Amino acid sequence: MLTALLILPVQAQTCLATGNETAPDEDFTVQGGNEVLHHPTNLIWQRCAVGQTWDGSVCAGEATRFDWQSALQYAHEASQDDKLGWRLPNVKELASITERLCVRPSVNTSIFHATPADDFWTATPSTQDPDRAWVVAFFNASHAVKRKDRFVYIRLVRTNVE
Repeated sequence: MLTALLILPVQAQTCLATGNETAPDEDFTVQGGNEVLHHPTNLIWQRCAVGQTWDGSVCAGEATRFDWQSALQYAHEASQDDKLGWRLPNVKELASITERLCVRPSVNTSIFHATPADDFWTATPSTQDPDRAWVVAFFNASHAVKRKDRFVYIRLVRTNVE
């Protein structure tokens, strides 16, 4: 039996040439290392998806996928470890950092390096189905509810207390 191997080219981010940016550089201030302050929301975001590490200039490594319950647990443990209040963002918070002029990924890549162009969990459960929760797709900045047993990326956030 012959097996065909399909190799797809890696696609680079594509952005519209005109329009108003929804996540411009001036909305963010790098706080050092893997953290960035988003001024419109006063939230501090991890620059790298969980599983990646900030190497001083980019997010390196592979992002990790979690089911929803494990994502919530990971965020809780991260908060307990450093006492800074890391958590999963709600759907509105996560959507606030999408760059809707761009796809693959739909994010400001000078701020959020190597973001997978895929779904990211939010802490917002579905009000219609207890087995689902909201995700934000960094493929095209869309929002949807997904089964909580699916494995999806996460990025942590915390409130700026200063």
